[in-house]
Amino acid sequence: MGTPLRLLLIEDSEDDALLLVRELKRGGYDVTHRRVDTAKAMHEALDRGMWDLVMSDHSMPGFSGTQALELLRGRNVTIPFIFVSGTIGEEMAVNALKSGAQDYLLKGNLKRLLSAVDRTLQEAEGRRERRRLETQVNQLRRFEAIGRLAGGIAHDFNNVLGSILGWADLGQADLPEGHRARERLKKISAQAERAAALTRQLLAFARRQVLEPQNLDVNSLTTESINLMGKVIGEHVQIELQLAKVLEPAWADPTQVEQIIMNLCINARDAMPEGGRLTITTDMADVKPGAEEYRSYFRPGRYVLLTIADTGTGMDAATMEHIFEPFFTTKEVGKGTGLGLATVYGIVKQHNGIIEVESELGHGTKFHVYLPVGSGVVAAREKKPTAEVSRGTETILVAEDNDDLREAAREMIEALGYRVLLAHDGEEAVQLFTENASTVDLVLLDVVMPKMHGPVALGQMTAIRPKLPAIFTTGYASEAESLTTGGQNRVEVLQKPYGSIPLGQRIRALLDEKR
Repeated sequence: MGTPLRLLLIEDSEDDALLLVRELKRGGYDVTHRRVDTAKAMHEALDRGMWDLVMSDHSMPGFSGTQALELLRGRNVTIPFIFVSGTIGEEMAVNALKSGAQDYLLKGNLKRLLSAVDRTLQEAEGRRERRRLETQVNQLRRFEAIGRLAGGIAHDFNNVLGSILGWADLGQADLPEGHRARERLKKISAQAERAAALTRQLLAFARRQVLEPQNLDVNSLTTESINLMGKVIGEHVQIELQLAKVLEPAWADPTQVEQIIMNLCINARDAMPEGGRLTITTDMADVKPGAEEYRSYFRPGRYVLLTIADTGTGMDAATMEHIFEPFFTTKEVGKGTGLGLATVYGIVKQHNGIIEVESELGHGTKFHVYLPVGSGVVAAREKKPTAEVSRGTETILVAEDNDDLREAAREMIEALGYRVLLAHDGEEAVQLFTENASTVDLVLLDVVMPKMHGPVALGQMTAIRPKLPAIFTTGYASEAESLTTGGQNRVEVLQKPYGSIPLGQRIRALLDEKR
């Protein structure tokens, strides 16, 4: 089997066309060709086919090679073009090259045919790769700028949502079950949680979501996710799981990988309104320079490969350039936020993974997600905690620079029976702790505060009480990463925005663990 070559021949002589095809086949090309000799026929051929190379005679009755070259470049396509003529002179050949042709050959001397075609195709591939890399770089720059904006907005919104959730939870606790106002407060909490989910998606795209990676069994997680999503995907879609029998653990946050699977599967379902097949595959992949799947923007290494493919409507090239941008959607107004694929992109990149997409209009879409491998045994999946919160009487020191959030946290903790000491910043927190070191049982610290950040403040507190239980609150991955430099062997992190239930559960668990 030779090298595939889709060749469009602009030639009025059938014999000359067959001669060229025969020479290319002798040189190792598996040629699929079409011969045309009019502008109309050339337009039709370009509309209906994907061509690797155009070869044209220079002089033909009613249609010249120069006109063919102008027609091709006028359509803004980059297919390489070679003149093959018996009449072209040196001056005309130079003018042809200036006009955008890649080479010219004489029909009476085809010794250079194979070398000219080889070189032209290699140069065309090089140009395509450079354009693709330029597009990739421009896309990354655009994503980075949008990500900074989205991350900043999400961070500020989280503080607002934290206050709303806190006050709504407190209001519900003050009212009896069935009270009309209590039901309204429940709806406020539900909408705040929905808004918090949107901010988490923005943070994920901005790669600022707080991750909790572990050695993850992707096969098991995929099976669980599909079992839960069966009704959401619908009976009109046939689901096929093709999971590798031997799969190394991925180093990833299970909640975030669930989000990847859910978003890609829902996208696939929406692309198959009349039904179709959704195929989910897992495998191992070694990505290294020179490998078939290697791209210049890939990070070499060993990966767990998750592939999600559908037989849906597919996408054109213009759509594929924008699919990972936040708020870009091809769905009707009200049918999607445009954050699903942006979230997937951000999660994969924050995991130092790779995501690629293949798609063609009418022929479905395939997403390839590469997750870095972990080492050691697979971590046990934690069961989701119940909504029950145990009370306590211990003393909690709270440091938070946002006034509304600080006051909401105080009331939520006091409602559970605890005594609360409040600080506006890290310096005040250290001062309060120094004055009450023997009575403070746990500290709840915002990571970033004026005057002194949470990790620094905790470092000064643990110099007085070495094993002081502590919880950091944060809404940013970069803030969470800074906790590793705080000098603590173990750091509890509570992600903003939080309500009374997760706050109370985390406090009680840490105090009980201390005992």
